[in-house]
Amino acid sequence: MVGPPREDMDLTMNQSLSQENTLPRAQRIAERAFATLERFLHIEAFSGVVLLAAAAIALIWANSPFADSYHHLWHTEVAFSFGDWTVSQSLHFMINDVLMTVFFLVVGMEIRREIHEGALASLKLAALPLTAAAGGVMVPALIYLAFNHTGTQAHGWAVPTATDIAFAVGVLALLGRSVPVNVRIFLLALAIIDDIAAVLIIALFYSAGLDYSGFVIAAIGILMVLGLQRIGVGSAYAYVLPGAVLWIGLLKTGAHPTLAGVVLGLMTPVFSAPTRERPLDMAARAVKELWTHNEAPKIEAHNLAEPLKQLRYAQRALLPPVSRVQMALHPWVAFGIMPIFALANAGVTLDGVDLSADGSTVVMLGVLLALVIGKPVGVISASWIAVRLGLCALPPGVNWGSVCLVGLLAGIGFTMSIFIANLAFVDANLLGAAKLGVLLASLCAAILGLMWGAIRARRQTALADRQPSSQH
Repeated sequence: MVGPPREDMDLTMNQSLSQENTLPRAQRIAERAFATLERFLHIEAFSGVVLLAAAAIALIWANSPFADSYHHLWHTEVAFSFGDWTVSQSLHFMINDVLMTVFFLVVGMEIRREIHEGALASLKLAALPLTAAAGGVMVPALIYLAFNHTGTQAHGWAVPTATDIAFAVGVLALLGRSVPVNVRIFLLALAIIDDIAAVLIIALFYSAGLDYSGFVIAAIGILMVLGLQRIGVGSAYAYVLPGAVLWIGLLKTGAHPTLAGVVLGLMTPVFSAPTRERPLDMAARAVKELWTHNEAPKIEAHNLAEPLKQLRYAQRALLPPVSRVQMALHPWVAFGIMPIFALANAGVTLDGVDLSADGSTVVMLGVLLALVIGKPVGVISASWIAVRLGLCALPPGVNWGSVCLVGLLAGIGFTMSIFIANLAFVDANLLGAAKLGVLLASLCAAILGLMWGAIRARRQTALADRQPSSQH
């Protein structure tokens, strides 16, 4: 590949530096601020902090003198009309059933990518997190049902079965470099399998009586997606309409419409569409053409349009859609959709939850104990049994102390647990009790995980300090 001469590159860099020095002070400050913000957006722990802040704001708001405005806001009607056709739904519906579809889309793509080349790529790799996740789903469900085995209370058995990926990984990141990479991968794989289980539970147990005519509409949406993939359409925007058709179809069936996001995520290609020219060659040619126009005495804007278009196309073709779309959506989901969901759903009015009412206390205790105790017990015991039976082995850098850490952090249910609670309970008091249990359990699990991680880090440091002296 032929590039610009070295001296020309040095000259260009010097020109860039001089141009930066001549920028207005306000612009330089803004650029530094945006660069700092971008660095923060790539810190996983920061997304957990934002999520926690949104939940705290919701709790404070819902228990303040302005509590009525909190509840009124989420019941505000949002209407879309075209001629005589009008659709009107509450803001709460738009967040939980529409906006969260994008969250499930990212979950679906995460699952698809892990199955292709990650922790779920083979049975050998997936055996330990799969076994641990199975224990982490069954034991909490059994503990919850031990407290709530009759009536409408039993409908919440799935609330403590889920793990919040972003929050759990964010808390793990707070422990810093003392945590081996394989421990993070183990937690991530377990949380992803938990999400798969949660999606299946929602589809099988929390969907109304199915209207099979909706499956025809959903099938049309899927065929539209397959058709666009077949003809090599790589732009994500082209799939918005087929995705909307699939969403409407699932809504009509009675299944939860956010499952459309999972379906689309699992259908996202893990390979880039074939191109007539290699993407890197295309990018090199476009850059060379741009450089030629840049050296011209007068730069004609219309001459730059075509090479810039080719450069964007090459950039899109370099990354497979499952990675490219997920990377593009992740900041919006982590710092937009999930905090908005927490703000809309974590606002439990404590005065409004009557724990003396029939079933409320046991629902809250069932969720709390199932997440804080059931999750670690399920994860640790299932992992131990699987290793003892020779079905799998602990990865390098992962010991039983690490498994305990993962089990404790798996008790952070938060987003997915609150989501399932909304589907499980119609009674406002039981729903409030379940949400309160989720919030308390997630807070306890995060604190216990951080404490256990800090103790382990201190022990490792002390052990490392003793080793050189013993060698002497």
